[in-house]
Amino acid sequence: MVEVAEAPSGMNSGVADVGSILFLPLPEGVGSSPRTAGSGQTSDASFHDGSNLEINQMFETKEELQTKLHEVAVHGNFEYKVVKSNKWLYVVKCINKSCKWRVHDSKLPNSGYFIIRKYEGTHSCSLVGRSMSHRQATYKVIRQKFKSQYAGVSEGPTPKGLVNLARENLKAGVSYWKGWKARQYAYSLIRGSPEESFPLLPSYCHMLKLKNPRTFTRIEVDENKKFKFFFMALDVLIKGFACMRRVIGLDGTFLKSKCKGTLLVAICQDGNYNCYPIAWGVVDSKKDESWTWFLTQLKVAIGELNGLVFISDRHPSI
Repeated sequence: MVEVAEAPSGMNSGVADVGSILFLPLPEGVGSSPRTAGSGQTSDASFHDGSNLEINQMFETKEELQTKLHEVAVHGNFEYKVVKSNKWLYVVKCINKSCKWRVHDSKLPNSGYFIIRKYEGTHSCSLVGRSMSHRQATYKVIRQKFKSQYAGVSEGPTPKGLVNLARENLKAGVSYWKGWKARQYAYSLIRGSPEESFPLLPSYCHMLKLKNPRTFTRIEVDENKKFKFFFMALDVLIKGFACMRRVIGLDGTFLKSKCKGTLLVAICQDGNYNCYPIAWGVVDSKKDESWTWFLTQLKVAIGELNGLVFISDRHPSI
């Protein structure tokens, strides 16, 4: 294709002048019809996925392999589809039918390891027309990418914040739900899950007593050895209560974590009218059994005192 332009007046040398029309060539590619990745046509350009994948590379589990391939696809700005997946094989290829990018993995005999048997890392498709809605931008990939932002902080990015971070850093559009799930899993990686934390509770209580020898703790489980109640009163707070007004406030609030439950507290007031905590308890709900158990443990912790007054919201169980 050529561009037609009027020849400047007086110009006459080195260029064929046909009826005062000057024929000039256009830059390469201009005026040609674009060919996108989804149309079945490919451009002449090719690109590598930018990963460090190689033949004979091994992964401990199939899940580790899948997570790695997701990360490669997101960072390489391409998508792939699973051709075959079972307990022995895992084969993926680019979503473009004419693209050569492909990874063939198989499980090693008598082992859980997966190894890359065949790998073609160069794409023969075009980057034109790629969508922001990346199918490989899973919550696990987002979690792995941004989990460091939850270490050593009380909150970290919100689900909406993760959505924005994924758009800016991964160039991928993700839903709010995916951002929320990634946030929950990032918390579990950094802080551990409730299921993993419960077996550590007795050890935690033991360490408290080593540092505060007269600290009072109790753990109650049901007939199936599942968590039921927990009570804690630190030694330093029990000693400090002896100098406070003998008026104790009782209250509880609902916990919004995965396992739910209710947090019960016993507080009093110091000489400067500031709140002074005495004890905490975690129970299933505000019911007669829970309050009875909590107040029984509180009595053991601080002992029987004359002239003790309780203030509450007049909950029926109290």
